[in-house]
Formats: sequence, C-alpha cells, structure tokens
Amino acid sequence: MTPPVTTRGPGRARFAARCRKVTDDQAFGFVVFSVILANAALLGVETYRGFAVAHREVLGLAEHACLAVFAVEMLLRVGAHADRPKAFFRDPWNLFDLVVVVSAFVPAAQENATALRLLRLARVLRTARFLPQLRVMLVAVGRSLPGTVSFLFVGALVVYVYAMVGWVCFARSDPEHYGSLGRAALTLFLLTMMEGLGDAVHAGLAISRLSLVYYASFVLFASFVLVNMLIGVVINSMDEARELEKEEKARQEERVRSRAKEERGAAGITAVPGGVPAAGAGPAAPLPGSADEVRERIARARRALDDLEASLALPSGAGERPLEISGRRG
Repeated sequence: MTPPVTTRGPGRARFAARCRKVTDDQAFGFVVFSVILANAALLGVETYRGFAVAHREVLGLAEHACLAVFAVEMLLRVGAHADRPKAFFRDPWNLFDLVVVVSAFVPAAQENATALRLLRLARVLRTARFLPQLRVMLVAVGRSLPGTVSFLFVGALVVYVYAMVGWVCFARSDPEHYGSLGRAALTLFLLTMMEGLGDAVHAGLAISRLSLVYYASFVLFASFVLVNMLIGVVINSMDEARELEKEEKARQEERVRSRAKEERGAAGITAVPGGVPAAGAGPAAPLPGSADEVRERIARARRALDDLEASLALPSGAGERPLEISGRRG
C-alpha cells in the first residue's frame, strides 16, 4: 500500500512561527517596555523607607508581577527560536536578557539583598532592546574600550611625568598639592577638568614665572589633545555601531523575507494521500517522489521495452512498418 504523501511541517517550526508572531508585534514590545519602566519606578519608590515599609505587600506583589511578565517574555523569545536555537545564543542581547531574568530565580541571588537589587537594576538596561539609539550608544561604548584603554595609558604617562616635574619644582613651596607623587598626580588630574586652574597658576607665578610654561603645556596636552583624541575614538565607535545596527537590521529583514517565502512554499504544496491536493491547495499535480510519478515512470519504461522487443522480433526489411505492438502492456 502506498504511504500517504504529505508535506512535512514540524510542530517545532509552527510553534516558533506563532511565538515570532507575538514577539514581533509592536503591542508586545510596548507592554514589555512599559513593565521595564514600571520596574525602574518600583526600585526608586523602595528607596523611601517609610513608604516602602507601609506598602511592603503591594510593592512585593508588583515586583512579582513584573518578574512574571519578564519570564513569559523570555519564554516567548526562546520559543521564537525553537526552529533555530543557535541563532538565539548568537545574539548578545538575548544572552543578557536571559541572564538577568534567570538570575532572579537563583536561590543565592534571592537571599542576598544587595545582589538582588543590582540584578533588578540591570533590568532597566533592557530598555536598550526597544530603543535603537540607546542600543547604538551601548555598542559604541563597548567598541571604544580598546581605544579608551590606550588613551588612559597615554594620559597616565603624561600625568606621571608632569607629577614628577611638579614634585621637583613645587614640593617645598606647595607641599599641600605637590608634597608627594600621589598629591601631585591628584592635583594634575583635577587640572585636566579645569578644576582650580586659576588658583594653581597664581600660586605657581608666586614661585616662578616659568611655572606658567608648566601649567600651559600640561593643559594643552591633557585637556585639549588627549581629550580630543578620546572624543575621536568615541565618534569613530559610534559610526561603527551605526553600521553594525544597519547590517543587523538588513539581516533581520532578510530572515523575515526568507521565512515568508518558506511559509508560502509550504502552503502551496500541501497534499493528502494519493497526490490529491487538499482544499484550496491549487490544481492536482504529482509531487516529486509521489506514487503517481513512480507509476508513470514505470509505464514509460514498459513501453520502451515493448518497442525494443518488437523491433528485434520483426523480419529483415520489415522495419519500415509502424510499430503497432508498442504499448500493448500499458
């Protein structure tokens, strides 16, 4: 008996499609975003001890409600990747959300009040998923870290050299600011932000006019050159983050188009036993590898064998007659 021919539609793929329909909905994103803001507001309210003690039960219920919404959201996002689990773990935002939500159910975190507050505070950062510009800024900060480390090294070297010079020149006359290497470095670090620059220059001029060269050169290098270098690193990282965001958006659109094509293709070849199409599935046509196609190929092979057998059985010179025997077995 020929087995029924049906288009394979895994339940996992259908489940993922339903979850994606929910998670891609704007209303779903708005609800989650609102709950994140409500969770942030709860954290702020709990800092008022009197109010928090008086409404402890209400605040506890609100916290559990927010956590329940986050758990359902995470389950839906995981379910949306049921047909391609690896894609879920390739997205760093998914990993961040998963760690933040799952950690709330860890007994060790629940027993430690400080850790629990920090984890609840980390949920506020999940707003970056729903705010593209904030997500670009966070990505830019991450990509600027290597350049920032180099900037800090160069800045520390400049502060160290000038601190040693300041200690040699001003330690005796101004021990409060240059009495040691640490005091001198702290004074110069504050000068990079123009904090107390006027007082430092006036105090230096009372010692020597050459102190003006010392302070002017330091401010030029530390406050203008190095800070502008840091700004350049951040701007370059912002441009790279925007390009990455555009590429990710293009990939998501491509995935959506490919999934739509797959769903349309699956809907167009739905069939039931015997190759007869289901209701609304289009005209009847033998599917590749179906029983109808196999029978048709067998019939063609039999006709070809009959023609070959007839041609071999004819006497010499009778090859010009039409082969009327062909197809007698079909």
